[in-house]
Amino acid sequence: MNSFLRWPLCSGALLITVVVLSLTSARAESSAVSASKPEFSGSVEKIDGDLRRRIKGNSWHRGCPVPIRGLRLLRVRRWNFHHEVRRGYLMVNSDYARPMLRVMRRLFAIRYPIRRMRLVDAYGSDDHRSMRADNTSAFNCREVSGRPGVWSQHAYGLAIDINTVENPYVTTGGHVSPPNGRPFAKRRPRRKGMITPGGKVVRAFAKIGWEWGGNWRGTKDFQHFSATGT
Repeated sequence: MNSFLRWPLCSGALLITVVVLSLTSARAESSAVSASKPEFSGSVEKIDGDLRRRIKGNSWHRGCPVPIRGLRLLRVRRWNFHHEVRRGYLMVNSDYARPMLRVMRRLFAIRYPIRRMRLVDAYGSDDHRSMRADNTSAFNCREVSGRPGVWSQHAYGLAIDINTVENPYVTTGGHVSPPNGRPFAKRRPRRKGMITPGGKVVRAFAKIGWEWGGNWRGTKDFQHFSATGT
């Protein structure tokens, strides 16, 4: 006789044990499935004393167009290029902290890979060093490259550069920055980490009103999104 059909003949205690074991096994399988699907987490924080001391004289200095109290630190979960979940850090204008968190949530949901996401202070606030490292960053109190006296949107915390090697700055004259991004100056074929016209990354930023430098006429800044479009 089939063993399943013999179960009712077993003692009540044994039958209860079998049921409990079955439920425990089901819960374990359910937990394993949940663990295989990491969830996004992120926070928006005011700049505390330790971070204030770190950025003063580095990414922020006297004369910057936005005070430190007008900035926020974002801690977010992100996917890296090896399909692993890692922590990332961004500093942005307080007015866009929550909207930026929504964008990061969306990028996590579509599993868009970000190689690294560190505050630009880790690179001495040197934009070129940060770009060569393929670092994704936002706030940096600096002028527009080649335009002395003109603040970059990064200086307001209103711009972000993403996967700078895979999405380089390319001028009409053929200059590519960072230099190690030259293989990605040609946007075909599409490769991991690249941002594409009308793609999910562009649409995620468009939902908060940020525009993509890849849509500029002439010179293209494929890594760049900003609240003002510049």
